Amino acid sequence: MTVQGAQFAPARALEAIRLVLPYPISSNRYWRPVRIGNHITIVPTSEAKAYRKEVSTLATRAMVTPLHGRLAMTLQLFPHRPLDWAKRARKDPDTWADTVQCIDLGNCEKVLSDALNGIAWDDDKQLHSIGLVRCEPDEHGARVVATITPIVRQAVAPGLFA
Repeated sequence: MTVQGAQFAPARALEAIRLVLPYPISSNRYWRPVRIGNHITIVPTSEAKAYRKEVSTLATRAMVTPLHGRLAMTLQLFPHRPLDWAKRARKDPDTWADTVQCIDLGNCEKVLSDALNGIAWDDDKQLHSIGLVRCEPDEHGARVVATITPIVRQAVAPGLFA
């Protein structure tokens, strides 16, 4: 994979983290403004803290430890499948899932990046590549699948720039 002119390749597959996590809450419900003196700061809501705790518990059960260095993250977002999904699919087989209520992909990334801070990585500034995919709802329920992989810089051939 090429990112801004530099060559990168994923590290060994054993070093990747793959987590199946609960469907994220909206970033609108994740942060709230709080007045402190003369200024307003943004803090996580109690709902956000509960989501973080759930993510942390699942990552602990999966024996996840923070990865170091540059990282790539891919998020696969699976919205809730409505009860009338089969009717929708018969009516419009190609794009029925586009009518399903789903969190915005950007909000999903922000919420997950915050929730995985200190769990899958030390700081989200380590993320150098982020892929977001909205998947069709399925029988496994609403969820997000996060795959975090170290990015390893490929050595440039000696003498190439000599």
